[in-house]
Amino acid sequence: MQQPETIRNPQLDVLDGRKSEWNQPAIRRWGFHNLSQISRYGLSIRSPRVMVLEKDQDRRIDELPSVRRMTGAVQFSGLAVVRHSTLLHEDYAADFGSDQTHSIQSISKTTMHFAIGRLVDAGKIDTSKTVSHYIPEIGTGYAGATIQQVLDMDVINNFAEDYSGPYEHEAAVNGVMSYTRQEIALGWRLPPPGEDNVNIRPFSALLTSDDVANPTGNMEYRSANTDVLAWIAERVSGVSVRDMLIEIVEAAGIEENFFMSTDSTGVPIVSGGGALTARDLARYGQLFVRGGVGVNGAMVGGANFMKETLNGRGTVVDECPHGVRYSNQTFTNGHWYGHAGFAGQFLTAHPATGISVAYFSVVETEDAHDDEIFNDIMGMSQDIIALYE
Repeated sequence: MQQPETIRNPQLDVLDGRKSEWNQPAIRRWGFHNLSQISRYGLSIRSPRVMVLEKDQDRRIDELPSVRRMTGAVQFSGLAVVRHSTLLHEDYAADFGSDQTHSIQSISKTTMHFAIGRLVDAGKIDTSKTVSHYIPEIGTGYAGATIQQVLDMDVINNFAEDYSGPYEHEAAVNGVMSYTRQEIALGWRLPPPGEDNVNIRPFSALLTSDDVANPTGNMEYRSANTDVLAWIAERVSGVSVRDMLIEIVEAAGIEENFFMSTDSTGVPIVSGGGALTARDLARYGQLFVRGGVGVNGAMVGGANFMKETLNGRGTVVDECPHGVRYSNQTFTNGHWYGHAGFAGQFLTAHPATGISVAYFSVVETEDAHDDEIFNDIMGMSQDIIALYE
């Protein structure tokens, strides 16, 4: 019998040598609003008990010029502001709503802040030890780096955080392995014709470095760091990353689905594969407010590790006017925890006031990169926090 004709999946195929169809500027917004429909592989988690949010609108938030500017911007998708268990403010674009999940991209990395922190506080991980102490089979890209260097984006290797980098044969181009290869592991793009699929741990083990030491003290952002941390957490604890995420989701008490892209072996890609609603991202942010304690009473973070995160250590974030450093898989100015997501998402959590701010947007430029938008979101979040100080 003759075999049916097949084609490469159009949404996942690379049209311009750089980005998949769904990540083209004209389609990217739909893609970020529908991540679970795009990923080849994924994990969906729902919490058995939901953190109740009492609505009590604070009109002062809506009157802030920074809030009006950021919610009126063309890239805007959604905003939710929660204080402890009170929903103070939310706003959505016409094509997005309160029950829709949105790609959170690198905000996903903060899951490892909790997982690693709990293991550090329990004495199961020593942040001064090298990655090879815990994963002997790791390549030179991480073998000599300490866990603390990996946590703080303080490692030099041949991984390039280049979202528009060359698609094929990166290893032959100046020895660089770009993010585009990692995106194959995420299941967000197809490998080049004739090449095998990429899975995240073999990919991480192939990264190389002549010297992992960062001489500048500035943040050297590499998404691969977080997937290495997840590998370490699983190796040390004997608990799968999947089960770690279930614990975190149940502790956050989210209402809708928590979606996480996985590789073809089922390993969650915690460096950027997550998707949540704005309300649920704000609920998740309350884990930072509560010092890692869940709505179910479970401790999913490390209290001492979290305090250490805010003490001024970490790497310097270039061109950021808010005094922000990268510390333990978070952005922080010493008062709030936060994280950015590729193309325009940001989570801010401020323990002193109990505020968590979840902001979604989709930058539709060619490379989807805009440093200014993150500075603007941080500024807006600080304006909101200031109302309660």
